[in-house]
Amino acid sequence: MTVFAGVRAVLFDLDGTLIDSAPDLAGAANAMRISRQLSPIPPDRYRAHSGSGARGMLRVAFDTGPGDHAFEDLKQEFFDHYQDRLLQQTRPFEGVDRLLGALVEQGLFWGVVTNKGERFTRPLIQSMPLFAGVATVVSGDTTPHTKPHPAPLLEAARRIGVPPADCLYVGDDIRDIQAGRAAGMRTVAAIYGYLGPEADVSTWGADEIIEVPLGLLKWLGLP
Repeated sequence: MTVFAGVRAVLFDLDGTLIDSAPDLAGAANAMRISRQLSPIPPDRYRAHSGSGARGMLRVAFDTGPGDHAFEDLKQEFFDHYQDRLLQQTRPFEGVDRLLGALVEQGLFWGVVTNKGERFTRPLIQSMPLFAGVATVVSGDTTPHTKPHPAPLLEAARRIGVPPADCLYVGDDIRDIQAGRAAGMRTVAAIYGYLGPEADVSTWGADEIIEVPLGLLKWLGLP
């Protein structure tokens, strides 16, 4: 079954879509707790919040968020801890390597558009063989805006020279689908990532939903 006929490029969110970085994100938050003589929190309690990065981890670890007087200092401390353990337990989701290989074999471009800052995306991309064939990487600070604004996705399309209408964006958060739709791209929601129990993907407006990375091949009509 081919739903996305005419797609020339597939763009992906990073955390929760291509790679599972939840263990290292949780580890960074727990390192902060341990430094304050607090007990670590079970990693599973962090997992559903991993897609929100520092904001999600600090909410679980310290019940704080943007607007709280200590949040910015805690966020910078979290970033430092995370950078120290960036690749300790982070791995691609099962099937992602085969998926990306199939896209390359069919002559399709693929790229990454993430809200993660370049401080973290650059070493991740450079250290993981998975990304050897990536056509472009747009980080959270590459453009003046982050998702759900469409600017990062439009920048990725511009860099690879493919019109947005011929791009497909795959992500595990409602912000990904909102950004893709605003950019004029077709969208796929990946529900194997970090969705919490309160998420209702049917309301996101994605064109399709996949339960495993290789599920995307069916909608692209690829073997």
